[in-house]
Amino acid sequence: MKKSGATEEGPSPPLPPPPPVIPPTVKPQQVDLPKYSIISRRGVVDFAFPLCCRENGSPTAGGSPNGNVKRSKLSFRSKTFKVEISYSAKIPLKSIALALKGNEVDSGTQDALRVLDIALRQQAASRGCLLVRQSFFHDDSRNFVDVGGGVTGVRGFHSSFRPTQGGLSLNMDVSTTMILKPGPVIDFLIANQNVREPRYIDWAKAKKMLKNLRVKPRHRNMEFKIIGLSEKPCNQQFFPMKVKNSDGANEGDTFEITVYDYFTKHCGIELTFSAYLPCLDVGKPKRPNYLPVELCSLVSLQRYTKSLSSMQRASLVEKSRQKPQERMRTLTDAVKNYRYDEDPVLSACGISIEKQLTQVDGRILETPMLKVGNNEDCIPRNGRWNFNNKSLLKPIRIERWIVVNFSARCDSSHISRELINSGRKKGIVGFYVLDCLVLYCSSMISIFVLHLSQLYCLLALSLAHSHSIYDAFVKEIDRPFTLIEEDQQSRRASPVARVERMVEQMKSKLPGPPEFILCVLPERKNSDIYGPWKKKCLSDMGIPTQCIAPAKINDQYLTNVLLKINSKLGGINSLLAMEHSSHIPLIKDTPTLILGMDVSHGSPGRSDIPSIAAVVGSRCWPLISRYRASVRTQSSKMEMIDALYKPLANGTDDGIIRELLMDFYQTSNQCKPKQIIVFRDGVSESQFNQVLNIELDQIVKLIAYQHLGEADVPKFTVIVAQKNHHTKLFQANGPENVPPGTVVDTKVVHPRNYDFYMCAQAGMIGTSRPAHYHVLLDEIGFTPDVLQNLIHSLSYVYQRSTTAISIVAPICYAHLAAAQMAQFIKFEDFSETSSERITSVGSIPVPELPRLHQKVASSMFFC
Repeated sequence: MKKSGATEEGPSPPLPPPPPVIPPTVKPQQVDLPKYSIISRRGVVDFAFPLCCRENGSPTAGGSPNGNVKRSKLSFRSKTFKVEISYSAKIPLKSIALALKGNEVDSGTQDALRVLDIALRQQAASRGCLLVRQSFFHDDSRNFVDVGGGVTGVRGFHSSFRPTQGGLSLNMDVSTTMILKPGPVIDFLIANQNVREPRYIDWAKAKKMLKNLRVKPRHRNMEFKIIGLSEKPCNQQFFPMKVKNSDGANEGDTFEITVYDYFTKHCGIELTFSAYLPCLDVGKPKRPNYLPVELCSLVSLQRYTKSLSSMQRASLVEKSRQKPQERMRTLTDAVKNYRYDEDPVLSACGISIEKQLTQVDGRILETPMLKVGNNEDCIPRNGRWNFNNKSLLKPIRIERWIVVNFSARCDSSHISRELINSGRKKGIVGFYVLDCLVLYCSSMISIFVLHLSQLYCLLALSLAHSHSIYDAFVKEIDRPFTLIEEDQQSRRASPVARVERMVEQMKSKLPGPPEFILCVLPERKNSDIYGPWKKKCLSDMGIPTQCIAPAKINDQYLTNVLLKINSKLGGINSLLAMEHSSHIPLIKDTPTLILGMDVSHGSPGRSDIPSIAAVVGSRCWPLISRYRASVRTQSSKMEMIDALYKPLANGTDDGIIRELLMDFYQTSNQCKPKQIIVFRDGVSESQFNQVLNIELDQIVKLIAYQHLGEADVPKFTVIVAQKNHHTKLFQANGPENVPPGTVVDTKVVHPRNYDFYMCAQAGMIGTSRPAHYHVLLDEIGFTPDVLQNLIHSLSYVYQRSTTAISIVAPICYAHLAAAQMAQFIKFEDFSETSSERITSVGSIPVPELPRLHQKVASSMFFC
């Protein structure tokens, strides 16, 4: 973050008026340009400039596929336009100076900052950059990274002005956006559809992908916008061509010619593979203009706004990460190269920008101690710990569990070797299994189950016994308990049908429902089975389930799986030491409910996908490591949660808050919360007032508690956590990331509001991004040290892993719950959804989520 200075003396100079626009096709040296005159008539300005008119030069199907062969005739004539300039307001920069002194930031301050940001954008636009909000990207192949599928990541910079305690600061950071890979259109389609040759391209998909993209043919120095594809291949797509006489004039007669023949015979352009491919239509709906695909290339810097696949995201992260020192050099070099001090608008505003990063003081919070099994202390080091030679704090007992496999393939020899080696290293001498049923489970899956059972026993998760380890290794390793293969017909069925058939097989083989199901999926990410399977288990049957797709089996992988299983079944992997001994300041003596709130939106451009609102609430006070989730759908792209209070026709409340309050009361010795701490994710600074006025004041404080008949409203502390920001922290005298537990709450924070940056996680790869916490309301009365230590501790209660996480666990849990239950409706066709599960907001129907089964509703199913 760069520090800049802003003067406040005297009135702010007005912005210079924009110059008159002259069409780029006009050459001023060839035409006498009349001067423009300003008429003093309420800001009405008359501009006179030459207007370039093209005669018979537009490319249409009535002439040639790319315009008439005869050169266009240009005629120049002057035409007067009247342009009315309305000055909406005078924006004094003095409001920024007042905000820096601690005055409340109002709309005038935001407008002044917006003007300065526009000046930054204008400077980038003058260089021909792609502008994405406050980020800009150069057309430089050195900044491109190919992420597959015809998509390229382009590295650029984010720049914006922010008021801070240290003065007006320029917040600058490396930014990345996605663009379509520039180059030949055919190469893009092959990469996008992952095919080997043009003949395998699905042209129906290609038509949707190419629409509105800009291309440049190699035989003309012009850009065209694609509106569609030709109905027939290039060698069969005819268009009428006018016959010309010897002197080149049109005779009025036309004849039909194919696009292929026109380019090969009349234009002398060789086409190698376009004969049997559709043409690109770059004309108008009623006047098509066809170009062969192989002649066209995609213009650079065209944004790709669809969601990336898991493979593309992984590739982007791998190729775009930067070490802290490299990122620092990139930013400081950018500030020097862009020479903001020479910008006339910034100079006129009295702003100068330093060339070096701002120096700030930070603190490192003490790492919280954990409690694991056998009352052992576990001290994390560098934000990490493990369960080597340790057991879980509260392991759960499983007496009947099964494994189902949806046609997954595994390497049996590899799993065997890893199983034996891991058992020897850990000194495993026995394990126990009862009623373990394996559906379509070959020997390699059996080995995986045995390996999982051993580690389960090692971590003190009890399983009733029926076989010794010797018997399993010697007698049972090639003999699954039950083998039911999924036939070829079932594999070709829809995901919902495959799940239903698997459930039928389970019921026919079991005397009763299992306590837990381990599901082996064929794909690691985005499996079609995942959504229907989770919905069937959690909503219809009420059975906890863990899905895996084991590509590499080792002890760490299996340990992570077991941590999730134990949490889902009600066990506890570890607790904070102060939580275990009930010594959490301001929470130990007063019943306190902790809420984590998040809203998950669909892919960009999908207005038919509802947003998913999820809220998790702590339970079993005074613990702060156990949570229950409540999830609802709401209108697409709506950020404020509208189902916190949901009155029904019979007078009852079906809202989220009542559900979590009742669960807290039932699991906390019939104690009602006297304090509520709200962690809110996903909102910007412009929405902070909405969080207080809509979600807190109108719903939680007033409606929910009045409906419950409570006279005393509990005290609230409301904290917004932001992850998607552009502030980075670097060590001044070291190449590594800042250590876990680093807190910065001076100089680069807001001059008036209470906010701070915390980096709780250990940045092992790339540059760490701290979490930005904004305390909007604090009725409980936390001191800064107590609140920051509480937030830091909540980064160590995440039951899914053995590392400190970058944001508090309640927010992560809310995000997981929303993402998992969104899969319930992902595979459904909304147009065919029954009317009982549709609620209307305005004119847009919102499908309701299936409710969780009573058996799993209070569990941490989202782990």
